[in-house]
Amino acid sequence: MTENAFDAAATNGSGDDRWWRSAVIYQVYVRSFADGDGDGVGDLPGIRDRLPYLAQLGVDALWITPFYRSPMADFGYDVADHRAVDPIFGTLDDARSLIDEAHGHGLRIILDLVPNHTSDRHAWFLGALEAAPGSRERERYVFRDGSGADGSLPPNDWESVFGGPAWTRVPDGQWYLHLFAPEQPDLNWENPEVHAEFEGVLRFWLDLGVDGFRVDVAHGMVKADGLPDVGHAGQVAMLGRRVLPYFDQDGVHDIHRSWRRLLNSYPGGRIGVAEAWAPTPERLARYVRPDELHQAFNFHYLTAPWDARAKGEVIEESLRTAALVGAPTTWVLSNHDVKRHVTRYGGGDLGLRRARAAALLMLALPGSAYVYQGEELGLAEVLDLPAEYLRDPQRGRDSESGRDGCRVPLPWSGEEPPFGFGPGDRSWLPLPEHWRDLTVERQSADPDSMLSLYRRALSVRRRHPALGDGPLRRLEAPPGTLAFVREPESGEGRSLACAVNMGDRSVRIPVNGPVLLTSGRVGDDDERLVLPPDTALWWERPVR
Repeated sequence: MTENAFDAAATNGSGDDRWWRSAVIYQVYVRSFADGDGDGVGDLPGIRDRLPYLAQLGVDALWITPFYRSPMADFGYDVADHRAVDPIFGTLDDARSLIDEAHGHGLRIILDLVPNHTSDRHAWFLGALEAAPGSRERERYVFRDGSGADGSLPPNDWESVFGGPAWTRVPDGQWYLHLFAPEQPDLNWENPEVHAEFEGVLRFWLDLGVDGFRVDVAHGMVKADGLPDVGHAGQVAMLGRRVLPYFDQDGVHDIHRSWRRLLNSYPGGRIGVAEAWAPTPERLARYVRPDELHQAFNFHYLTAPWDARAKGEVIEESLRTAALVGAPTTWVLSNHDVKRHVTRYGGGDLGLRRARAAALLMLALPGSAYVYQGEELGLAEVLDLPAEYLRDPQRGRDSESGRDGCRVPLPWSGEEPPFGFGPGDRSWLPLPEHWRDLTVERQSADPDSMLSLYRRALSVRRRHPALGDGPLRRLEAPPGTLAFVREPESGEGRSLACAVNMGDRSVRIPVNGPVLLTSGRVGDDDERLVLPPDTALWWERPVR
């Protein structure tokens, strides 16, 4: 049992049901985390083998991307059976063992739920293709007659997130909706059968002991009455900027309310996390009202540039809108759908310095934080993958939008690729040679490494009474610098202050207490510390 283990009673209702308000949740992209059987693809046994690493890192929970049975047209987000484990990832017994062993290490398990669509190999969709228009089988999906004199045009102008029309025609002339790949037909959430099926899926995994679900495309599912045209091309650019007739419709909130009731019926603080793109923080906050889901990813923070004013505005607005509904704010720097933030923040040494500072900033903010696997190693986007490996269906939109480069497997140990990813010498995506300097093995031995920084920061966060959930107060800071203080909710003990210099010149920070952690070297000027550009600082100070 590790030092951060929670009592087994936590999963039986007598533990901290509000753990999620301050949790640090580690995203495991299952294909790329660790390979247990040597076939070059990450799997559930691989995750189990690395649970001690995750416990030592100091996170509270794992969010694991889909490992359900799937043809893998979208690497698992095209689900053919929500109650079965795909053989490439293991077995249902492996899933049971992973859940139980994670709990033994003090780690909770959050699974991905994919409710907007299924695989085109799902038994329901295969039945729909065989059935006639208007049949019960087709009513589970969004089938429509085409437009134009002979029905040869799509029913409306909706576009797929992956490029091209969001409609595909079947041999009998009807069209089906797929807001993502053609292999991912959208479900019809006006159909009670769909609601009942997903309630059964939730219960199946909750009964096995999972602690919650990350809801993929939580802003989807419900489409506007009549499926009206958008009236514009380039609709992907509108995602997260305006309400579309197929995203962020008001009806999705009834679905989330029903799931919240179901989650509340289980003990132990089971949670729902919304992957929701909404045009304003106010609309995003609707997903985490007291009777809906518990958390929503804060993509406004993820996309904010490396600029003190921009980051500060997003932080204040996020805290303000979350407080309106009594929810915690979440913070995230990277995930499996976006370029890694080392690259987004400039790449090379510059991007790495900023990523180190960004880690301390994020982990000092109120609420819950998400860590994408590999960010604790300082991994950058792999931009030079050979063409034969570029298989992300999102590249159908444009060649630069592929997500392959942020999904390269983790380097664990050794001097040659695939750096201990599995017992064999294969990996489904190739690892760069220079990652030998970034392996877990090498960074564990280096007190100045990114991994050591994350371990220290997470250790301070876990034990410091001012961090986690709670208030934030901004401090006056030099231009280009963001500074704030976190004070214990009890009013007792010491507060923790954080300053991060996002400007282009060093600044002097008055530090009236012991320094706890810095993301890089700092100078000393009498009673002030000299904080270089792209550097963050944590220090303790008396409670005001």
